[in-house]
Amino acid sequence: MTNHTFTGTWITDAEFAALEPRNVFHRQLEKVDLPCNEHRNRHILFRRTFDVTALPKNAVMYITADDYYKLYINGTFVTQGPAPAYHFAYGYNTVDVTPYLREGRNTIAVHTLYQGLINRVWVSADRRHGLLCDLECDDVTVLSSDSSFLTHPHTGYTETGTVGYATQFLETCDSRAAEVGFEQPDFDDSAWTAALPREILDYTVVPQPTKSLVFETIAPVLAEKRGENCLFIDFGATYVGYLNLTASGKSGDILTIRCAQELNEDGSIRYALRANCKYEEDWILSGGTDTLDWFDYKSFRYAEITLPDGCEVTEISFAARHYPFELAASMKPEYRDDEALQKVWNLCVNSQKYGVQEVIQDCMEREKGFYVGDGCYTALANLILTGDDSIVRKLIDDAFRSTFITPGMVTCLDCAMMQEIAEYPLMLISLILWHYRVCGDRDYLAKYYPGICTLLDSYRTDYEKDGLLRDLDKWCVVEWPSNFRDGYDVDITEGKVCHEPHVALNAYYIEAIRCTNKIAAILGEEPYRDENGLVGAFLAAFYDEKRHLFTDSLVSEHSSYIGNVLPFAFGLCPDDECTQNILDWIGRRGVTGVSFFGAFPLKYGLLRQGRRDIAESMLRDENAWLRMIREGATTTYEGWGRDTKWNTSLFHLTLSDAAVFLADVNAEAIFE
Repeated sequence: MTNHTFTGTWITDAEFAALEPRNVFHRQLEKVDLPCNEHRNRHILFRRTFDVTALPKNAVMYITADDYYKLYINGTFVTQGPAPAYHFAYGYNTVDVTPYLREGRNTIAVHTLYQGLINRVWVSADRRHGLLCDLECDDVTVLSSDSSFLTHPHTGYTETGTVGYATQFLETCDSRAAEVGFEQPDFDDSAWTAALPREILDYTVVPQPTKSLVFETIAPVLAEKRGENCLFIDFGATYVGYLNLTASGKSGDILTIRCAQELNEDGSIRYALRANCKYEEDWILSGGTDTLDWFDYKSFRYAEITLPDGCEVTEISFAARHYPFELAASMKPEYRDDEALQKVWNLCVNSQKYGVQEVIQDCMEREKGFYVGDGCYTALANLILTGDDSIVRKLIDDAFRSTFITPGMVTCLDCAMMQEIAEYPLMLISLILWHYRVCGDRDYLAKYYPGICTLLDSYRTDYEKDGLLRDLDKWCVVEWPSNFRDGYDVDITEGKVCHEPHVALNAYYIEAIRCTNKIAAILGEEPYRDENGLVGAFLAAFYDEKRHLFTDSLVSEHSSYIGNVLPFAFGLCPDDECTQNILDWIGRRGVTGVSFFGAFPLKYGLLRQGRRDIAESMLRDENAWLRMIREGATTTYEGWGRDTKWNTSLFHLTLSDAAVFLADVNAEAIFE
């Protein structure tokens, strides 16, 4: 991918021009005070008019913004972005804008957002805001971001609270605001001021390695009046994106808009989502014909609109946004006539198609977080289904970029919320090996082999003693939600050091080292490390030779299901009796005895044991994916059912990883 050299400079407005960037990065257990009461929820607009004497054969816009932008040309929406990234590898989008230009006067308009919150979505609250762009027509730069752009804050958005983990703002949208229609060529911008260059720049911009989002217009399957003043809308499935409405009424009329992923028992919408998001906002009309203009997105299926007397809604649709998705895989031939497995396949494919955004996210509403751990499984599923490895590479690349914060990486990438989970970087090493086995890209494998070794060296130096990891200043999640830990007998409370060596983390550690040695063999390198000593220490610490099961820790006699599933999956059973005991346990507890972090390795552990038959039976389990479908799911849940977690997201990507085991690929070879 060719790197574009920008002629333009980063521009902003007077509020941000002289601000010095604030460091929001730190270790999780460090006590850092980062107040976010300043520069919140700033919608900042930019406009520039220019003339085109002859239509170009090729017109390309190179564009990025911090935190985010939406681009319009001559009143038409073009695209939005960029994908979340760190400032030292900040992505710009390369956009073909040829179809949007016309001879004569043209208008470029950009709506940017500086969110200003510490959360899992963007690197924000860092006082960095700006727009950077160049427009090239037939390889000649005809326009660049500079002080010839005009800027103005958008006054039509008023913060009314946040949802999720301070994930996004709820807002009142006011169509009476003077800036409404700013993207139109005939808009009067005479009161706007010249944009200012950012005085302190520390960005390094790079071509965004992933694609821009695509948008689908989804028509409602049902839109009906319920009573005099309530409009009920059902889009037939849960999507991610924006509610499009056109309405007319009196100036100052307020429409209350509620959105939901499910209905209450009485048929009303459950707009206080299980996932700690209360989707309720107001829209104020101008007195003419208005169009709702949400900037941030939501995840919902249903909408309910309270209408003032005399108000009329004339157009309704859902603008569903997602990463480009073209299904390249099919089910294994022997599964195609299996009605239950076909349902599970369709659920997983639909979840991947509509759930993956600019990055792999866990849930679509409460966090919108780019998590390394379960993201490894989700990203692999995306690769298997599409044959496109760009999402996998984004995960791997940005995980290694996060080592500027700590050599052991962070949990959630490209954001300002600092969390560290000990298993996640170890899981990433498995993903790197799986990626090679699917794609065969030896150069990419070689690129990261030194970083893998450095990562494991940091674990060895900081945490390993007598062959076991201990004294972890990272959270050990083991399984999530916690009620699926089966009484795991170790104090793994988040936010404190876990001094006790325990079975789950040390099993991941050995698996990561084994994967690293396999990578070394592929590259013709010496093994990273002899794993036998670690295996010996592991068995001496956690294997109960009398019961032929693993205990949770050095000091406990308790044996949890998850604490045995992981060693089984990673090939650490020392004898046939241990293997059989765990297989018997699996027969009793099945896949629903574990959750996010046990279900995937459990299935590939069964494949390693030559027991695909058991893995298949799990996919047909009436209490697993089929339960979601029975409860009305069109996308995978954050758990086996709506009530298996206290704040269940009804659009969560992790359990879409079942597609890996249904696809017509040699999964056994991927996981060997």
